[in-house]
Amino acid sequence: MSTLLVLALAIGVGLFFSRFAKLVHLPNVTAFLVGGLLVGPSVLGLITQETADSLSIITEVALGFIAYSIGAEFKLNYIRKIGVKPIVISCFEALTAVVLVDAALLLGYALKLPGFSLPMCIALGSIAAATAPAATLMVIRQYKARGPVSEMLLPVVAMDDAVGLIAYSISISIAQAFARGEAVTVSHMLLEPLLEILFSLGLGAAFGLVLSYVARFFASRGNKLALTIGFIFLALALCDRWNLSSLLCLMMLGAVMTNLCPVSNVIVEQTDRFTPPLFLLFFVLSGADLNLSVLPTVGLVGVCYIVMRVVGKWLGAAVGSRLVQAHPNVQKYLGLTLIPQAGVAIGMAQLTFIKLPEFGHQIQAIVLAATLIYELIGPVVTKIALTKANEVGQANVPVCPVPAARE
Repeated sequence: MSTLLVLALAIGVGLFFSRFAKLVHLPNVTAFLVGGLLVGPSVLGLITQETADSLSIITEVALGFIAYSIGAEFKLNYIRKIGVKPIVISCFEALTAVVLVDAALLLGYALKLPGFSLPMCIALGSIAAATAPAATLMVIRQYKARGPVSEMLLPVVAMDDAVGLIAYSISISIAQAFARGEAVTVSHMLLEPLLEILFSLGLGAAFGLVLSYVARFFASRGNKLALTIGFIFLALALCDRWNLSSLLCLMMLGAVMTNLCPVSNVIVEQTDRFTPPLFLLFFVLSGADLNLSVLPTVGLVGVCYIVMRVVGKWLGAAVGSRLVQAHPNVQKYLGLTLIPQAGVAIGMAQLTFIKLPEFGHQIQAIVLAATLIYELIGPVVTKIALTKANEVGQANVPVCPVPAARE
């Protein structure tokens, strides 16, 4: 099947299942994933694994635009309003998930249960911190949610991937040392991950500054959109070339642009109009990439990971929210909205093939199985939490399954 035919099929499947999802009151994210799963190699095979792999650039670009969209939410006046609360909550919910997953897995290792190995347990635990910003953002936009939970959720989701990246970089260094029988050094644990974070943020800030300045010379909305797309593509390419975090880089680019560019509202509006089919393709292809055959290989290690990550997210968000005296609804419901996990976690799992090749297949199987579960139930639970918090339908924006045009 040709690439264009696959893309046409993916768009058609996404649109069809989004209509079906509306009838049964499910989030569109779930519909896109289910539709992709059905036409993927695990079920009907209309989209083969080889074809899905060849379209990985769509996933890379979509994640870039997702990160950019979240960064564009960080207006300085809003940051001043919410203060350090999202940072504290992000650290608590991300690190609590890591600690609880690590504790459960290391207990299994201490009890010498089959399938539990020390390097694998350490590496897998760090992946628990990551949350899927795309699913969260789309549910908020689709149901026009606004309120204390929604306003806290976006910055928390954006920041916890930064915490997760640091945790993963440190943990994978420790896991490598144990796997190879080497000494654990401070340089491998702290210096290298910190430099990666700083360079990623610095590159994003530089691109944001340049974009804010150059955008003034283009009056056409179409040209502003083309300019923004060009900067995002360039940032993605350089991050890939220099082994930097494209997620952090694009978040910073969006944050700097939205605060410094006098026409930021126009740029963000045009970008939001451009991204719906891209995000639709991203989730359908992600669903097609989910392989049901990995489920039997998950075992007790996977069960520990899946359950303890949810407990860690909920408990950490509750404790962090109470500590900073957040709104009561934030304390009750924020943790329930942090279940989705996809692109960043899968990227970390794929990286283990290079860092820890002897455990790569097991970690990938567990993360893919967890992704299947989290991405199917996570958006639904997010919708339920936002409904219970009385925030659904409170935003004055058009209903759209992906980031919509701002008014």
